[in-house]
This record gives sequence, structure tokens and C-alpha cells, in this order.
Amino acid sequence: MTTEDKSMSLVEHIEELRRRLLVMLIALLVTVAASFLFAQYAISFLAQPVGGLAHLQSIEVTENFAVFVKVALLCGFILAFPVIIYELLRFILPGLTQREKRFVGFSIPVATIFFVGGVAFAYFIMLPSALPFLMKFLGVTTNPRLSSYFNFVTGLLFWVGLCFEFPLFIFILSRFGIVSARSLLKFWRQAIVAIAVLAAVITPTVDPVNMALMMAPLIGLYFISILFAVFGYKKKDEIEPKKIRKARRPS
Repeated sequence: MTTEDKSMSLVEHIEELRRRLLVMLIALLVTVAASFLFAQYAISFLAQPVGGLAHLQSIEVTENFAVFVKVALLCGFILAFPVIIYELLRFILPGLTQREKRFVGFSIPVATIFFVGGVAFAYFIMLPSALPFLMKFLGVTTNPRLSSYFNFVTGLLFWVGLCFEFPLFIFILSRFGIVSARSLLKFWRQAIVAIAVLAAVITPTVDPVNMALMMAPLIGLYFISILFAVFGYKKKDEIEPKKIRKARRPS
């Protein structure tokens, strides 16, 4: 391939990336705009673990509106998540065969289920156990601010939801021949140590109960990711540069 061909190929890749990012941005704008219609109900729902909005206080003039926008952004991201994952997979995974395209189509709802499952896990399991510990620590009465509470809650929901995407991330790595199911099984002990560190970072409290609550699903997801690696694994010498160049074209 000549230098001119390489240059054209690079331009095409950049152009495709631009188009896919534009699609993701449009999808996010549409879903965020739609989320403004029910963001107030979502705020009331997210405030239930602390006893409702009546147990929160606002100090700054713009605080209420800032929280409203933050919750709308989170809801919009969740609604746009299938589109975002689809566009990312179609760009990152080059040279898909017809069978692999079907697998990608199958992985979109799976990825969405994992993300929503992570959000639900954080809301229904982690928050009810973490908030009483934090708010009653040292026996001091705590009256949370609206903004600080929702920064805490939305951040926790978002990052736990992303952590639940680990199997899909492993599938992508295995698709490029970077990891394999055998290597994942071989280093399962090191993986559990890494999961413990990650759980300690994400968990809002320092008590071992909440850390264990976070570790349990992450360990389960690690072994689920081994199955994803079995389906996605492709040896490095099977990934042809020519196939990659032809694959990154808009669908």
C-alpha cells in the first residue's frame, strides 16, 4: 500500500470516528432533552434512600437547578447507552464477519442490562446499607445538602454501572487477541486482589460489609467475562491489517 493509500485510509478512519461521535452526541442530546420531562420524578425517587426530599436542604440559589440538570444528564445517558455502545463497538471492532455482527447485536442488550443492573445494585443494595452508616457515624446529626447528596448518589450509580460493563470490555480485548479465557483463569487470584482494591475505591464506606457487597458481583462478573473471552478470542496473527482497513466504514 502506498503512502497516499495510507493517508486516505487514515482520513477515512477519522471521518468515520467523527460520524459515530456525532451520532452518539445526537442520541445523548435527544435522550437528555426527553429526561427533562421526568427528571423531577427521578429526583424524588433517588431521594428515597435518605427519607425523601424533605430530609435534604438547599443553600445556594442555583443548587436546585444544578441537581435537576445533573439527574437529567444521568437519565439521558442511561437511555442513550444502547446507541453509545453500538457505535463504539462498530468502530472499535474492525472486520466483523456476519456471525460477529450478530454477536455484536446480541451484546447491545446484554451491555444495557449489565449497566442497568449495576445502577439497580447500587441503588437498592449499596445505598440502603451505606447511608445509615455514614449519616449516623460518630452520633452526629447529619442534614445532607441537596447538591452533595446527589453528587454522591449519581456518582455512585454511574461508576458502579460502568463496572458492570467489565465482561463487554473483556470481549473487546479478547477480540484483539490481547487476553484469552486461559489467561483470565490463570490470573484469577491477582484479579480478586485488583477487584478488592477497586471495591475499596468505589465503596462509599470503609466497613467490610459494604466492600464485600461490591466485591461479590464484581467477582461474579469476572468469571462471566471469561465466557465472553471464549466467544470473542481471536489470535493476533488472525487479525489482518487489510481486513481492518476495509472494515472501518460507516454502516
